[in-house]
Amino acid sequence: MARIDILGRLDTDTSVLRARLASLARQQATGLKAELPGDLGAQLPRALSLRAEIARRDTYGTMIGQALSRTEATQQALGRLAEIAREFGDKVAVKLDPNSPDTLPLAASQARQALVEVGQLLNTQQGGEYLFGGSDFSNPPLPDPEGLPAGGMATQVAAAIATLGPGNAAAVSAATQAAALDDSAGTTPFSAFVTDPSRGGTEPRRSIVAADGMTTPVGLFANRNAAARSAGETTGSWARDLLRGLASIAALTPAQTNSPEDFRALADTIRGGLQSAANALADEQGALGQTEAQLANLQSRHAEMHDSLKAQLAGIEEVDMAEVLTRLQATKTALEASYNVIGTIGTLSLVSYLR
Repeated sequence: MARIDILGRLDTDTSVLRARLASLARQQATGLKAELPGDLGAQLPRALSLRAEIARRDTYGTMIGQALSRTEATQQALGRLAEIAREFGDKVAVKLDPNSPDTLPLAASQARQALVEVGQLLNTQQGGEYLFGGSDFSNPPLPDPEGLPAGGMATQVAAAIATLGPGNAAAVSAATQAAALDDSAGTTPFSAFVTDPSRGGTEPRRSIVAADGMTTPVGLFANRNAAARSAGETTGSWARDLLRGLASIAALTPAQTNSPEDFRALADTIRGGLQSAANALADEQGALGQTEAQLANLQSRHAEMHDSLKAQLAGIEEVDMAEVLTRLQATKTALEASYNVIGTIGTLSLVSYLR
């Protein structure tokens, strides 16, 4: 009877060891303390909370990464637009001289080419989305960039400049500004969406939620400033100023040099508008650069918090592998010893047991 009791207790102990061995083997294979979340017991609410926070940080990080990709492409476009504004404001427009009418055809040709490039830059896309089109991601903010040199705005500018004569430089400049500001169909180079005051014309900048309670504007517009404030000879928009200046140079012919003083006054207006565009573009780049730095800092903080939260979650869900291996080996040894004892007792005869 004592022998049966001993075997029963050994069998029970062996079952416990086998269960422990199976659990440790599973932990070794998965690295997790529990096979199912519910097996975490009192730690489950904390684990679920940590998982939710980790997912939230991941989402913020992903959104910021996408936004930074867009702002990087936007910065490249802004950089080239600024180069064009400086090139024509500081070089081409400076050389506009009534005493050198033979240089005007080349300047006009260069300006027409630049008009097309500006239109293409304002139609820059990233990830299949137009960066300067506001919330109209799928359609170009300038429907026909190649047609800009012969478009409605350029035609009106050319018509105004063709009237340049004694004493009317100010009126001609005002007319070119009005043409650049004209949003009527057939004149404006911009899409109906971005000029519509009930849609893109007044909508706020595209923004992302970069952290709890923090909305960061990142979007720009093809027809109006975002963060920059234009000053000097300006329409109030660096894009319109740039288009106006280029269209004005493109419209110049030797005929306008017949009124030298008015030509010089108009040339000064053109230079002033292009300089205003260049300055505002620099401000736009600077403001967007600050936004990029802020977003990059937030992304880094989200990543650091993500790692910290993962470590906390690991402390709840994951095992110490070195400890598991040690316990696994000890359990194997104990189980083997238990089997040996059972085997030995099983071979004992009643006589040997009574000795």
